[in-house]
Order: sequence, then structure tokens, then C-alpha cells
Amino acid sequence: MRHGETDWNVEGRWQGQIDVPLNVNGHQQAQRMAESLMHAPITAVFSSDLRRASETAGYLAAKFNLPVQTDARLREIHQGVWQGLRISEIQSNYRSRFQSREKSPLQVAPPGGETVQQVGERLISFLEDLIPRHTQETVAIATHGFVMALLQILLNREPFENLWQAIPQSGTWLEYKVNDVDLSQFSSRLQVN
Repeated sequence: MRHGETDWNVEGRWQGQIDVPLNVNGHQQAQRMAESLMHAPITAVFSSDLRRASETAGYLAAKFNLPVQTDARLREIHQGVWQGLRISEIQSNYRSRFQSREKSPLQVAPPGGETVQQVGERLISFLEDLIPRHTQETVAIATHGFVMALLQILLNREPFENLWQAIPQSGTWLEYKVNDVDLSQFSSRLQVN
């Protein structure tokens, strides 16, 4: 699940790892997601440790009487000095770096931030721990748009340049089957040549 909406989503600010809470609409989105998933056979609920995701997960966990298990590896990509800025501000003040990142997302990070490769490594680490513990189970994970897009790119073997278009809307959920995924292939795709 991508966390519900925040005021920074509305304002077009890049949140990254700034701990912004859900707004009123975000709480309503989280409630709707929980209601739409309440008939799924969910056995565990995981979440990024950032508040907007854990608040989102809380609605679903309450429906199943499960705890929310938080994990920092599910955090949004760290946007460095771009966190809190609008995209227009980033494009005007960091034009060259922004364009380089769009072309080479695995290698180029915002100043003080993470590369796609770094986010992928922590996502794979989380999946390596999750899959053996929950084989053939349905688990819910509340995380962030970039993390969800990266998982989709890796699962579908799409080019990394498609990341920006693959980010789902706030308050939406997607279903992935990962039991039979070869995580070593994910790792090899993330290696910078």
C-alpha cells in the first residue's frame, strides 16, 4: 500500500524521509484501503517506520487485530537537500543534477541523498527476511511510492528510467507475488557497471 495523502503531497513537496503525517484525506484513503482489503487472507502487516506509512498500516492492522511491524528498510528514498522542496525548485536550483539523475537513477543521488541502487539493496534485504518467514502467506506492506515503483520495475524487468512513471498515487494498493522471485536477479540488476 502506498501511504495516504499528506499536506506535502498536496503542495507538491518531495518528502523523502521527512516524517510528515497523513492529512484528513490521507486518513480517509487509509480507511478505504483497509476496508477494501479486509476480506484478503492477510497474516501480517509491515510498514515503513515513517509516520505516514505506519498510520496507513494501522487502519488495516486494526481490521485484522494484528500488530504493525515497522522496518526502516521500507522507508522512502532519501532525497537529501531536495527534501521539502517542490519539483520546480529542484529543477531550477539543481538542473544538471536532476537531469543526470533522471538518466542514471542507479548511480546519481540528490546531494546528501540515496541512489536507486541503495534503496534497492535495502528493499531486497527486507524481502530476503520476509519471504522465508511468510512463505505462501498474504502480507500487507505500507510503504512509499518510490519503493513500490522500484519493486514493480524489478519484478517486471523494466528499465530503471521508467521509475518516475511507475509511482502509484497516494492511498492506492497493488498486489505482488514474490514467493518465487529470484532475489539474486534483483541484486544483479542493481549493480552499476
